[in-house]
Amino acid sequence: MKVFRGRTFKSDRPWGATEIANMGGVTTRLHWTDQPYRWHVNDGEEVFAVLDGRVEMRYRDAGIEHSTILETGDVFHAAVGAEHVAHPIGEARILVIEREGSA
Repeated sequence: MKVFRGRTFKSDRPWGATEIANMGGVTTRLHWTDQPYRWHVNDGEEVFAVLDGRVEMRYRDAGIEHSTILETGDVFHAAVGAEHVAHPIGEARILVIEREGSA
């Protein structure tokens, strides 16, 4: 058994992570960042939960870009093929659940 402190976790680089679990090829990782990620499309579904901080999530639907602010406790679900990018507003700690090896 291990306890992960989401509010105090910090990596030495943006989007650095610690792996919490790998359950039959589905990973759960805790990320820290203070920099945007990159536009990407996962090869499977992704669940993105903000544990601490705020994140502007940008995504494209039918070629139109949308944006929403995720607060601490909010969860974003990206379906297969959903193009998206996360922009933290300051520091953020994020729990990401996705297929192992996904972008």
